[in-house]
This record gives sequence, C-alpha cells and structure tokens, in this order.
Amino acid sequence: MFKKAFSILCVTVVAGGLLCGCGGAASSSPEKIDSGELQFTSPQTGDTVAVIDTNMGTIRAVLFPSIAPRAVENFVTHAQDGYYDGVTFHRVVKDFVIQGGDPTGTGMGGESIWGDPFADEFSDALHNYTGALSMANSGENTNGSQFFIVATPADSVSAKLGGQMEEAGWRSEVISAYQQAGGVPYLDHKHTVFGQVYSGMDVVEKIAGVDVEGENDKPKKDVVINSVTISTYDEAAASSAAG
Repeated sequence: MFKKAFSILCVTVVAGGLLCGCGGAASSSPEKIDSGELQFTSPQTGDTVAVIDTNMGTIRAVLFPSIAPRAVENFVTHAQDGYYDGVTFHRVVKDFVIQGGDPTGTGMGGESIWGDPFADEFSDALHNYTGALSMANSGENTNGSQFFIVATPADSVSAKLGGQMEEAGWRSEVISAYQQAGGVPYLDHKHTVFGQVYSGMDVVEKIAGVDVEGENDKPKKDVVINSVTISTYDEAAASSAAG
C-alpha cells in the first residue's frame, strides 16, 4: 500500500485505484468557474461529449482526444460497446471522488480495449480540478477501464496550499482555477485527465454524498451507470434546448 500526503490533503492508492481522500465541506460549481483553462470553457460544436446516465441523474462531460487520445479512445470504445452499461460507481468518497468502470464491481477488475494496460498521458493543459474525468490506476502506466470524477468542494485548495504550489512553480492560472473550483492537485501527473463535467455536477455531488460501508467505501445502495452515450456536441442545439 502506498500513501502520499500533500499539504492538508491526503490520498491512498491500492491495487484497485483510488481509495480515500479528505477535503473541505463547501459546495463547488466548476461549471461556472471564470477561468481561461480549457476545462472551464464551454463545449464547442464538434467536441466529443459523453452522457453518463445513472440511476441518480445524468452527468455530461466533454472529452479531450487531442490531449489524451488513448484514454479517450478507450473510454469511447468501451461506452459504444456497452461495456459500462449496468456497471456501478463501486467506490464513493465524500468530498473526494466517485469511481466506476469496473464490471466486477469490486474495484479490482476491468481492462482496456487493448486487453493490456496502457500508458499515462499527462499534460499541463489538463488538471484534476473538481469535475475532472480521470483514469483510475494502480500505479504508473496501469490504465484499464476504471475512471473517476473529482468531487472535491471549492475550498479544498487552501490559500496555504496555493502558496506552496506557487513556490513549486505551478502556473498562476492553474493555481487560480484550483482555488476557485477545488480539486486534488497531488493527483496531477499520477492520473490521466481526459474529460471535464460541464453539466450535472449536482448529480456528481449527490452520488458523492451517498452512504457507504467497508474499507473500500462501497455505496450501501448501488449507484448504477445505466449507459454512457458518446455524441458530437452541437452548440446551437444545446442553446435551443436550454432556451
């Protein structure tokens, strides 16, 4: 078992991926963050999006194939093949993450579309902000089918931690985005970010608040992914529907 501490935040990583974390208690709304960072810009016509329909509501995320091509290809292909249909969010840690993508529901299963684990794809363009869609893993270059959505509160990155990030050379834009949206900066360059929730963070937060049991934080009542639908974003159609 490997443990890593980063300022006031904590995480444990085991064979099945992420296990536990801690943060604050304030609500976060990354869908409304005022930032020039890619993850907080509105989806554009032609972008690839995933609609994750669950028994607790619908989550919509934009994907970034130009930055994390293998992670996106893996997720999209699995989704189109129905691999995620009926799969649960098997691990839920309040104020940290909701994790799914394992057809065994144990946190120990699942595989990539290639059969073997695939390499990490890290970039300074994408970070583990609240609402990030990222690959779960059990170490370097061990990506399979499991993923998580960051569900930290807006106050999870304190001024003290921001100062430490500044001293360590993080871009000011990234620090500002983390302080506005929240997130888990110590997961950067450890877990590949390949998407960002742009609608349905209220559903993510609702899932993150369910009762869990056991050392693996398994929900007492199953949180089920009914389906994951991949489509091309149409800005005009989305605006018309919203109006």
